[in-house]
Amino acid sequence: MDLGTSGQVYLTAAATSGLGEGVARELAADGASVWIGSRDTDAVQRVADEMTSETGSKVGGAPLEVTDPASISSWVSSALSEHERIDGLLVNAGGPPAGGFESFTDPDWQMAFELTLMSTIRLIREVLPTMKRQKSGSILVITSSSIKEPIDILLLSNVMRSGVANLVKSLSREFAPFGIRVNSIIPGRIDTPRVRALDETVAGRAGKTPDEVRRESEANIPLGRYGTADEFGRVGAFILSPAASYITGEMVTVDGGSMRGVW
Repeated sequence: MDLGTSGQVYLTAAATSGLGEGVARELAADGASVWIGSRDTDAVQRVADEMTSETGSKVGGAPLEVTDPASISSWVSSALSEHERIDGLLVNAGGPPAGGFESFTDPDWQMAFELTLMSTIRLIREVLPTMKRQKSGSILVITSSSIKEPIDILLLSNVMRSGVANLVKSLSREFAPFGIRVNSIIPGRIDTPRVRALDETVAGRAGKTPDEVRRESEANIPLGRYGTADEFGRVGAFILSPAASYITGEMVTVDGGSMRGVW
């Protein structure tokens, strides 16, 4: 399918590995110009060069620290200086640490708030003037299955990402008159560095190996395996693209059938 992204510009946060990289690569493969961001400056240049070489699309980027408002502003400004328009934004950030209620202090909660909720607010706020001026745009926020089925060891994520889900739904209605779509995408067990680290955490708590934890997780996935970043990326690229022009305010799940809820 031609997603219709040729000639368009997409900003993708936290896109030098994992889920963000998966979406960015699919957009570039479809002909879009992509602007990536990461805290790792060297990785930004390396991954941008790799994507350009592999896809023939224009891929660039700049350092991005999503907990720093000034860094977000600079990242978006540098993209506009390069491309003069923004057709889509992928909101993404690393997740807060695992743990139970009694293990977290006030600074832990504040950090999770800045990393998960405020980064989403600030990234969207920075691209909004451009999208409103264009009277078009697509925003996709990577969230977590914890917004539908809270995960025992991810209390910080459970709480903060629930706020993100409500933000997405609210903004989808507020900005629809400007031709701006706002959606979220929910990953299940996708084989990324973040998920492998969580498997290691669970393994350590349970006295098991990470491979044992993975096999147990896969046994509860109807499709019987973890997903890949490419599989996730194709869905994310579609939702961001003009091919999904009548989809807004939705939570799209990519989890191999894991979640049991109807809604």
